[in-house]
Amino acid sequence: MEFLANLHQLGDVGLLALRIAVAISFLVHGTQKWAMWKMQPSAQMPASMLSMMKFLSIVEPLGGLALLVGFLTQLAAIGLGIIMVGAIRFKIQTMKKKFSEASGWELDLVLLGAAIALFFLGAGSIGLDRVFFGV
Repeated sequence: MEFLANLHQLGDVGLLALRIAVAISFLVHGTQKWAMWKMQPSAQMPASMLSMMKFLSIVEPLGGLALLVGFLTQLAAIGLGIIMVGAIRFKIQTMKKKFSEASGWELDLVLLGAAIALFFLGAGSIGLDRVFFGV
């Protein structure tokens, strides 16, 4: 049990693992949206939605990259958290999706929770925030 009692000393490793997992998710989902740049507005994808998807195709990978290297972590986390609030709202109100059904919003909620945690905790000692800003 002594091992478990001292695990808090490795909190920065836990933050790194959280940052990597969240970063990969935003990098993958953001770069998948790059295909939207070739699309034209349609009945299924109105111009306003297409513009939003193009915007997200830029900011999601940038936010993911920032989390991955631990640079401006708290700023990236709050931005990605806001995106997840919007995604949850869209899935509930517009798409009428339930929490755990196919394309539901459970992953969005987990990513929102992770973004909130990173906003309050920061990158930890294993990141560029420590190098550039001493935090």
